Amino acid sequence: MAAEQAPNVASQLGKKAPGRVGNQLFAGISYSAGIVIMIVLAAVAGFLLWSSWDALTADRQALAEVGFMRGKSFWAYVAPLVFGTLLAAALALLIAVPLSTGVALFISHYAPRRLAQALGYLVDLLAAIPSVIYGLWGFLWLRPLMEPVYQWLTDNLGFIPLFAGYSAPGKNILTGGLVLAVMILPIITATMREVFLQTPRLQEEASLALGATRFEMIRQTVLPFGRSGMISASMLGLGRALGETMAVLMILSPGAFINLNILQAGQHQTIAANIAAQFREAFGLSRSVLFASGLVLFVLTFAVNMLARWIITRRAEFSGANA
Repeated sequence: MAAEQAPNVASQLGKKAPGRVGNQLFAGISYSAGIVIMIVLAAVAGFLLWSSWDALTADRQALAEVGFMRGKSFWAYVAPLVFGTLLAAALALLIAVPLSTGVALFISHYAPRRLAQALGYLVDLLAAIPSVIYGLWGFLWLRPLMEPVYQWLTDNLGFIPLFAGYSAPGKNILTGGLVLAVMILPIITATMREVFLQTPRLQEEASLALGATRFEMIRQTVLPFGRSGMISASMLGLGRALGETMAVLMILSPGAFINLNILQAGQHQTIAANIAAQFREAFGLSRSVLFASGLVLFVLTFAVNMLARWIITRRAEFSGANA
């Protein structure tokens, strides 16, 4: 009997395992998709570099003919734009991350199931609103609402340079940061919510069984488990804040200064909003200058993402995979 079964077993082993072709096909598609992404990224970088080469290699005398540069060198022109971009994104993160963390924790661990589902749908819908709508909302509703607050900050905390020198209207970088915070809040909240829901149930129950309150349980298990996910969510929001155009363009009164006067209008501008404002009338070397500033934004965003990956790698012991 065993001798009869041996040839059958050998013939079965000689055949391909079930699903092997499908696995190879899926692996090939995944590998190809990764290669395509790298090719597209390289193509975008190459296009920006090629389009901005004239501006990067031009001397100051040639750049002086570009009207909106006002006789500055390229790096003197782009430095305030980089500062304004980083300042607006930093303000947005400073406001959005704590709010997103609280909303995500409420949805995942405090709210009843039906309420949590409804709030989850509402948060997801916020991410689908076009940026121009946020710009209109910020300019027509949020700005007038915040102007008395800005005036109070200047009257009572004006001795701090951060809050000094406000004068209406409130078309300043803080208003832009507030609108950006609302725009990135759904992305950060949705990502954090999914990360918090992946916390092992046994760890939560063990913490509660040892006498911890719900807040202590969250501090001991949920937040450490989701720390790398929280960083990833914040970096996703930062990526959108760095590249946001229309909302900032509609709200911010542009300027070209490097300072922290967040309540003063006409002080700051972002790279993306500046490109949108100047591109229609640009031609020749002036268009190359705008492409060069776009290349700076591309490098800045790439550097931020690389920094985020490095931070997540160093925090790998807190990831869900290693919990």
